[in-house]
Amino acid sequence: MAPREKYRVLFVCIGNSCRSPIAEAVARQVASDIIDPSSAGLTPLGHIVEPTAATLSVNGYSAAGLSSKWLTEEATEDADLVVNLSGLPIDWLPRGVKVEEWPVDDPYGAAPATYQRVLEEIEARVLALAARFRLQAGDRGRAHHP
Repeated sequence: MAPREKYRVLFVCIGNSCRSPIAEAVARQVASDIIDPSSAGLTPLGHIVEPTAATLSVNGYSAAGLSSKWLTEEATEDADLVVNLSGLPIDWLPRGVKVEEWPVDDPYGAAPATYQRVLEEIEARVLALAARFRLQAGDRGRAHHP
């Protein structure tokens, strides 16, 4: 990957209605220079639940363009990294797909305070991931320029 390219990160949860769309929206806003985010679900609900959209909005993130969709083999093959927020093993992934496990509670059906806590945890993790990628991209850039 050339230093100017973004890392394609696929965020995965169970219903693709809470955690993974939150991660996608946060990454889109705070790490668009280094992360090209997408999201999917193991058993997608088919829509983004209102508490997810409301929590994103209250925190200054947009839910525009988010949708609840199936995790596909093609999507995983296109990703540089799959971030598994589901808490479940995804053992059918193609060989060589890099996976990072993020143990984040599922807020589905919980109180707004739980959605807020989950958003804050995901936001911190996305910021740390972006910082790691920026450092790696910088190292790659220096490796090509003596």
